Amino acid sequence: MNATTTMPTPIGPLRLTATPRGLARVEFLARSTDRRGTRGTAQARAHLGRAVRQLREYFAGRRKAFNLALDLQGDAHQLRVWQELLAIPFGQTASYGQVAKRVGSPLGARAVGRACATNPLPVVVPCHRVVGSDGSLHGFGGGLWRKRALLEHEGHGLPFPR
Repeated sequence: MNATTTMPTPIGPLRLTATPRGLARVEFLARSTDRRGTRGTAQARAHLGRAVRQLREYFAGRRKAFNLALDLQGDAHQLRVWQELLAIPFGQTASYGQVAKRVGSPLGARAVGRACATNPLPVVVPCHRVVGSDGSLHGFGGGLWRKRALLEHEGHGLPFPR
């Protein structure tokens, strides 16, 4: 049984879902909703608790990398792209074309963009670190303002303003 919770963040509320295997979803919400979580299994609740703690540390400027069990579900291409996104260090970016080359699809920048758009774990699997070849910001499921805010946060390593 899955466990869910909603947590406030400087970029708006996030709904987190964990399975017994790990964190499965991070969703941007337009506004705060009920913060009570669903019950879930003990394993799912434990994964959820670790995710909430680490996301709080990240937004406070005390964490640069997540150490979480992830339950990523996708096709082979999506999984390759998402694994490559996890390798982009805090404070750095890569272009869609660079990621495509790294996953063995040198002409697949658009396919990388589609995989980023379907990333079930934004922030944790840092699709916000993927930018255009000229450094410009392109689509982000949470809105470009959130992508910019995350990149600015990581570029300075400072907590978000309160």
